[in-house]
Amino acid sequence: MTISRRNLLAAAAAGLALLRAEENTTMRIRFLFADQDFTATLEDTQPARELLAMLPLDLTITDYSTNEKIAYLPRKLARDGATRFGNEAPGDLCYYAPWGNLALFHSPYRWSRGLIRLGRLDGGHEPLLTRGEHPLRVEIL
Repeated sequence: MTISRRNLLAAAAAGLALLRAEENTTMRIRFLFADQDFTATLEDTQPARELLAMLPLDLTITDYSTNEKIAYLPRKLARDGATRFGNEAPGDLCYYAPWGNLALFHSPYRWSRGLIRLGRLDGGHEPLLTRGEHPLRVEIL
């Protein structure tokens, strides 16, 4: 079995990100799009740790429905934590497992099957009110 240089570097980067996450008890990430710059605190779950290990990422964020923005990840995350949760609120950062996308809620919503909460936006949901499709940068804070 041969291991490509790209796969070896990706595995090393993921390992470093996980080590950084373990060193910090709080996992925080930063989002940048349009003129918006905001952060989120992740929950300590397997899907959130997998997202952290992928960073940095350059994605596209776009409006979906009337209450959220979405961005598709390059690969799917674990489905751990795919159970019903309550207290849904604007500012939730979620992962929608069936489609493999992040869902950032700026208006009220209800839980649906396959939705996994990854964390919460730190300063409120106002940055998500910027309409349209934009390049999105997601990085470890």
